[in-house]
Amino acid sequence: MIRLALLLVALAAPVLAQSDSISGRVPDCVVLLHGLARTDASLLVLEETLLAQGYRVVNSDYDSTSGTVETLAAETLPSAIRSCGTSPLINFVTHSMGGILLRAWMAENDLPRMGRTVMLAPPNQGSEIVDRMGKVAAFEWINGPSGMQLGTDGLPTRLGPVWPGVGVIAGTRSLNPLWSSLLPGPDDGKVSVASTRVAGMDDHIEMSVTHTFMMNQPIVIGQILTFLRNGKFNPDLTLTDAIEDIATVD
Repeated sequence: MIRLALLLVALAAPVLAQSDSISGRVPDCVVLLHGLARTDASLLVLEETLLAQGYRVVNSDYDSTSGTVETLAAETLPSAIRSCGTSPLINFVTHSMGGILLRAWMAENDLPRMGRTVMLAPPNQGSEIVDRMGKVAAFEWINGPSGMQLGTDGLPTRLGPVWPGVGVIAGTRSLNPLWSSLLPGPDDGKVSVASTRVAGMDDHIEMSVTHTFMMNQPIVIGQILTFLRNGKFNPDLTLTDAIEDIATVD
């Protein structure tokens, strides 16, 4: 079912790009920000889907373990925003630490063309895994300076409320019982549901998906599309509805 949806998206994208060129309409932009120790390839499925839906998409790649969150944000966000060109609105979809990058940048900058933001599994209140494992020397070697900032007393908890138009998706399935044992309450294997919440958000939804693979799930992509359009999630969205939405080209 997932493969069918992706095939339909891939077939639809070139058609939509052509129609935009003919109409002269400048589409809204969506900037994608991947998480810690990941690459832009992790958001490729979402990128293709958004392109097929008529958005201009900037799938930002950055070396997530090479510096602090603040440094990575300063290096990544201005370039991504410039790549949106003259798009009337600039939306964001972030995964995990990508949401913290955006929060750090927004704490110091204004974006007049800001649209809506969907954060997937953001450690907005930090992670107990970092609290515990950050004491192990290999942790910083693997996750870099930015990973060390993501504890429950780290940078995320000092960034303040988010801006209007933010929706958060939290996962409740885990592929890692060991990590889950370090997290309070429901979690996605790396971030607890409680940690994803942040002051100022417009909506929050829990889904039975894992941290690592949630961005590729049609039901999650369906909720992303719903929030980008309407500013709220649809708790009644079914997998069938989501796949039909993904396959529909406006």
